[in-house]
Parts: sequence; C-alpha cells; structure tokens
Amino acid sequence: MLLQGLDASEAAAFAARWLPAWTGNQPALLASFYTDDAFYADPGVPAGVRGRAALIGYFTRLLGRFPDWVWTHRGSLPLADGFLNKWHATIPAGGHVVEVDGVCTVQLRDGRIYCNEVFFDRSELLAVLAPRREQQ
Repeated sequence: MLLQGLDASEAAAFAARWLPAWTGNQPALLASFYTDDAFYADPGVPAGVRGRAALIGYFTRLLGRFPDWVWTHRGSLPLADGFLNKWHATIPAGGHVVEVDGVCTVQLRDGRIYCNEVFFDRSELLAVLAPRREQQ
C-alpha cells in the first residue's frame, strides 16, 4: 500500500496558509479551508461536527472566545491524504497566556480538509478559564 501523504515541505506550505486563519475571529475564512462534508473534532467536541454549517457554527463560537490565539506549525509526519500536524498554540485566556503543544490529523481532498482531528491536553487552559466560569 502506497501512502499518499504530504511531505514535510508540502505540509509546512499548507500549514502556512491554514493556521493563520485560526487567528482573528474570521470563521468563514477558516471554514473555507474545509470541504462541504468535512469532519472536525477537538477536545471540546470529541464526537465532532460534520459539514460546513456545523463547522461555521462551531468556529464562530470558538474563534469568538479565543480571537487572539496563535497556532504555529512545528513539524509533520505523512498521513494518508495529508499529514499529522505537530503544532504549538499561544492562547490568551483568563488574564493569562497558555502555551500548548499538540497534534492534529489533516486529511485533504482537492486541496481542502475533509477530516481534521485535534489532540492536546487542555487541562491548563480549563484551569485558567475556571475562575471566569465561576463568576458567571
């Protein structure tokens, strides 16, 4: 079986276009990197969301809450139809800046993401947000 994944330079080039769309609270721009039938999951929605309308709804809430976070590509491994993205995120939250490392699968069809599953330990992020939630 031949693995049709992206090599390191192809993955870095895609990430250089895609990851900046996670900053700035532009959910439609971010959703434009995904297929109409895309599946997306992260620790906040472990069962995932599917399809453009669900993605835009989720991204609207997520980016609205964290408009200034910054995601940085740290490397990759080829994966069927794409790559495993090694990333770092700087997340201003709850009066703190949380630094997080993680990975996500990025699988592409015709240059757009059809499957994106994000994995990271969000315990530090939840800890800095907890006082805010308790005040509400």
